[in-house]
Amino acid sequence: MNNLKRIYKESLGLLTDFYQLTMSYGYFKKGMAEREAVFNLFFRSNPFSGGYTVMAGLSRVIDYLNNFKFSASDIDYLATLKDGDGNAYFDEAFLEYLGDMKFECTIDAQPDGSIIFPHEPVIRVKGPLMQCQILETPLLTIVGQAALIATKASRITSVTGDEPVMEFGLRRAQGIDGALTGSLSSYIGGCHSTSNVLAGKLFGIPVSGTHSHSWVMAFQSELEAFEAYADVMPGNCVLLVDTYNTLEGVKKAVKIGLDLKEKGKKLKAIRVDSGDLAYLSIEARKILDAAGLKDTRIVGSNDLDEYLIASLKDQGATITMWGVGTKLITSFDQPALGQVYKMTAIKNKDGEWKNRIKLSEQNIKINMPGILNVRRFFVNGKMAGDMIFDERDKMDDYRIIAPDDFTKRKKFGMDTQYKDLLKPIFEQGNQTYQVPSFEESRQYHLAQRNMLDASSRRLVNPHLYPVGLEPKLFERRSELIIKLRNR
Repeated sequence: MNNLKRIYKESLGLLTDFYQLTMSYGYFKKGMAEREAVFNLFFRSNPFSGGYTVMAGLSRVIDYLNNFKFSASDIDYLATLKDGDGNAYFDEAFLEYLGDMKFECTIDAQPDGSIIFPHEPVIRVKGPLMQCQILETPLLTIVGQAALIATKASRITSVTGDEPVMEFGLRRAQGIDGALTGSLSSYIGGCHSTSNVLAGKLFGIPVSGTHSHSWVMAFQSELEAFEAYADVMPGNCVLLVDTYNTLEGVKKAVKIGLDLKEKGKKLKAIRVDSGDLAYLSIEARKILDAAGLKDTRIVGSNDLDEYLIASLKDQGATITMWGVGTKLITSFDQPALGQVYKMTAIKNKDGEWKNRIKLSEQNIKINMPGILNVRRFFVNGKMAGDMIFDERDKMDDYRIIAPDDFTKRKKFGMDTQYKDLLKPIFEQGNQTYQVPSFEESRQYHLAQRNMLDASSRRLVNPHLYPVGLEPKLFERRSELIIKLRNR
């Protein structure tokens, strides 16, 4: 894998916020750098007002952690930084410590393609306090955009079903890395291919594409342009028909399709990229069918998203292949996932674990203390509810209590089928997890999505999937809140 190093060539040790380093310097000076701690990466609400989120970015997190270091040039740069009084921010002993530091954390995470929900630990980091702290920003950076776009892709492909969705947002993406992350995440979320050739090379995902309007405009006539393209690409002949007049373009494409048919080839599809896609696709289908080109498909594009695709289907559009760009690659209707990364436990000087919690006037911002995992229950092959629990507790009751409303509870029988969701990824700095192929992550996601009830997958007003705390964890959290507010 190692794609980050192939792309950037440089150490990414400085891919962190400056305050991570100032805190790390403080831990170092106070003798706390090696103290063991636990941090959880999670998020507070599903994006797009949806009923679920899709995990993505873990493969790149693993890639990042396998190359985690501060290079000599990183240390040289940090040595040049001065505070407001003109003094060095960091002393030589700390910089030497950074330069010699090796990644030693234990990482557990939910795999790429997983269905994930608010408040649940998505990645759990356990290890030396200073290393856990420095990892906060890069982990949030890597996972946030990836999960957003994978979720958007999943919503789109849940509407299209078996009909292929081609991601071609490269030109509208937010920079090179945004494009690469977007293409990969779209594939994990269910898209069938990307127009991004570099993503195809780096990640081994299928690429697709045909021609643009400029191809048609480069020739004396639309028919000549179509003839030339069919001659050059007889095995991948998809013709863009809306450069001048869409239905006239369809008629010209029919001539190409019939010519290809005589040669033992076929017109794979036509593409409509503007206008009334429902009306034009219906009329185009009539023209194609009347000419005997019933196996020629219709591709629809032009600022599509899940809502517009659903509307087109309701209108009887005959589109069976979809090209989605801007609204997907930019996560157009939500620019960021509300992720957070919080300490949940730390060892004291005597080596005893002490739970930690961050208070807030808003209940949704109060995190869960402890060494946490998630247990997912299944009833009749469907996801039925998730329990956040502390691994140190022995469970004798499969009740879950909503973190923001103690009256909302759900109980499962002790014989209910379940699985614990966090998988071991690194053990004290050594990778133990076999990273699946991106195709495997895509198929895993599609299978997991099918296990989520349709009511939680719907686009508008989805059913709230039950996620709650194990009773002992709920009580411990409540006691900590009362204790801290009354001190």
